[in-house]
Amino acid sequence: MITNNSLESPYLSFTKEQWRQYRSDTPLLLNQNELEQLRGFNEFLSLKEVEDIYLPLSRLLNLYVNASQELHKASGQFLGHNAPRVPYIIGVSGSVAVGKSTTSRILQTLLSRWPHHPRVDLITTDGFLYPNRVLTQHKLMDKKGFPESFDTKRLLRFLSDVKSGCDSLQVPLYSHEIYDVLETETKTIHNPDILIIEGINMLQSNTGGTGYQPRLFVSDFLDFTIYVDAPTAMIAQWFTQRFMAFREQARENPQLFFHQFSQLSDEQALSYAANVWHDINAANLQANILPFKHRARLLLTKTVDHSITDVLLRRL
Repeated sequence: MITNNSLESPYLSFTKEQWRQYRSDTPLLLNQNELEQLRGFNEFLSLKEVEDIYLPLSRLLNLYVNASQELHKASGQFLGHNAPRVPYIIGVSGSVAVGKSTTSRILQTLLSRWPHHPRVDLITTDGFLYPNRVLTQHKLMDKKGFPESFDTKRLLRFLSDVKSGCDSLQVPLYSHEIYDVLETETKTIHNPDILIIEGINMLQSNTGGTGYQPRLFVSDFLDFTIYVDAPTAMIAQWFTQRFMAFREQARENPQLFFHQFSQLSDEQALSYAANVWHDINAANLQANILPFKHRARLLLTKTVDHSITDVLLRRL
């Protein structure tokens, strides 16, 4: 049932038809109304897609989580003590506008309904961006989303605390409505069973080591990684569609970041979106995101309607 058996590829490749068979008898504990709440802005996702792609994936992840918990118990028995339980961390990466958030929300919902790990938290790395005032001060607003625009050391400290079993941690928040970090607001997570972290920098963020200090990568702290993939031209189209939809949504609310673009003509807005994509998002994708996608354990390949056509699972 595997499309590509070539040993030259580090991945086992599955079509949607092949992958859906691994659902086994996993029940669909999600209805249409719930799906509407989980679906991304200007993005279509059907219950059939959840059944074919996400249920088998949730079953696979459930097996991985259970195996990790058993390994943790075995280590504790060997050492003669009960070490604090630590969350299983799943990283979801990919380009801006590719649908990472929807994938993450679907997985959070499905995994929380499996027995033995009902506490599943979801955060994004957007909160670890430097605030706009800092980016402006250091002339980095045109590099927002690039590695240098993130407080990577803070993110690494957070992940280290998560893996140390800290019971209560504060997570910085980001608002896409004002396009900035909420410096006075945080989200608290309490040592969940599973932590899903979504962000463009899941596979490539690092801090340089000096001397005997090692170089650390965000992915060093992740137990399982997923990359949401699609052709670049297709993602550019989705980005533009989302930009125009956000612009229309903000037309009557001057407090929203995208309100400023409602004063432009459609032609001017489309031109602006194209420039932002080319100068910032596409440049970041080519330099800092795409080169690292094959570090992911699993790749989800999308087509023009956002549906997933292929699943690639790294060989063990």
